Amino acid sequence: MTQDPITVLLIDDQPMIGEAVRRMLSAEKDITFHYCSDPTQAFQVARTCQPTVILQDLVMPEMDGLVLVRFLRADNAPTKYVPLIVLSSKEEPIIKAKAFELGANDYIVKLPDKAELIARIRYHSKAYVNLLKRQEAEAILQAENLRMAKELDMLRQMQQMILPNYDELEAIEDLDIAGYMEPADEVGGDYYDVLYTDDIVTIGIGDVTGHGLESGILMVMTQTAVRTLKEIRELDPIKFLDALNRTIYKNVLRMNSEKNLTLVILTYSQGRVSISGQHEETILVRDGGYVERIDTMNLGFPIGLDETITDFINHTTIKLNPGDGIVLYTDGIPEAFNMEKEQYGLERLCDVVSKNWDGSAAEIKQALITDVKEFIGEQKVFDDITLVVIKQRDIEYPEISESEEVFEEEEINDEEEIFEKQEITELEEMNESEETVEEVNIIATKRRKLRFFRRK
Repeated sequence: MTQDPITVLLIDDQPMIGEAVRRMLSAEKDITFHYCSDPTQAFQVARTCQPTVILQDLVMPEMDGLVLVRFLRADNAPTKYVPLIVLSSKEEPIIKAKAFELGANDYIVKLPDKAELIARIRYHSKAYVNLLKRQEAEAILQAENLRMAKELDMLRQMQQMILPNYDELEAIEDLDIAGYMEPADEVGGDYYDVLYTDDIVTIGIGDVTGHGLESGILMVMTQTAVRTLKEIRELDPIKFLDALNRTIYKNVLRMNSEKNLTLVILTYSQGRVSISGQHEETILVRDGGYVERIDTMNLGFPIGLDETITDFINHTTIKLNPGDGIVLYTDGIPEAFNMEKEQYGLERLCDVVSKNWDGSAAEIKQALITDVKEFIGEQKVFDDITLVVIKQRDIEYPEISESEEVFEEEEINDEEEIFEKQEITELEEMNESEETVEEVNIIATKRRKLRFFRRK
């Protein structure tokens, strides 16, 4: 094992002491010896030779040894942290204590035994070199943290830049929309967007597992994929979420990541909303503040968790009358804690929304965010907080015939019965094509895979 080189500086007014110490150390190939007979030149010599250990006499005519110790340990001195071994001609407990108080690391009565001197020099030099290595590592780490912080800040700014702006939301004549997103860290894992093309409004909200750089990157990927599918006019909810999932899944594999996200997509046109995808409960609010909760568990599957999720994608359609609306949120709101370790809860969220429903979307949003922050108080925010409030404006639409409907109505009443019928149909089809029993079991198992544990 290679040892670090040792540099010794002796400060002593007696040349014979200097020669004696030089001879003691001469056989040690890894020790370089420097001698200074004038204590007033000690700093200059120290700057030149960069010692890892200093030996210093306490009794010198030009300067009191304890004064020199004080100088060597000054805040701006280049020798502040260099190990200092003081030399004295006799044991003097009071002088020794004073030297230690001023910053000396060791005390030796001169001249010591050669083996003892070398052992002490090696011990103190090793400690100092290790200190220098730690300081260097910390400096590198600080620089790396600063670089990463700048990168995180750039990604955070990018996330904020791609959020829907005020002018975009105001351009949607049918709906009053307000959104809010605040990451727990510099970079959040929450996603929301509002896109308006060909008189169809697409609203998405999602939550990537965890938060930080990796989650933030996945959030930006999701926003790009959703916008791309929107631009190519993909309206079929199954095709939309299937293409989105395959895109995210393959990127997650390439990243060697375990991230995934819940995601719900709302597609709106002329007072009708199609809801698809698995996320938190969607809150439907009727005119007057009456709240209905829509469970999205059976409308989709986590994005990026499995390559094929078409078997799990469904959608439901609701009609919005003037004054009705929808509230979307991520779990950072209902799962927020206060100082008493109590959770905010979905019931309180619904209650605040209901009580403030006569206001605009922006007023409802602000009322809820204010209430959440007052509830949290001084408690640390552990998760990203995202909220979207949507209100149907007072616009009447002509009746739409079944052949002209933008969305196909789909009721989901008895999920077990639906899945059972689907299994029977596939079993029959597979029997006709003489598929194996193992393949039949795989399909049946997938059909029953409704819930999952999200990795946080």
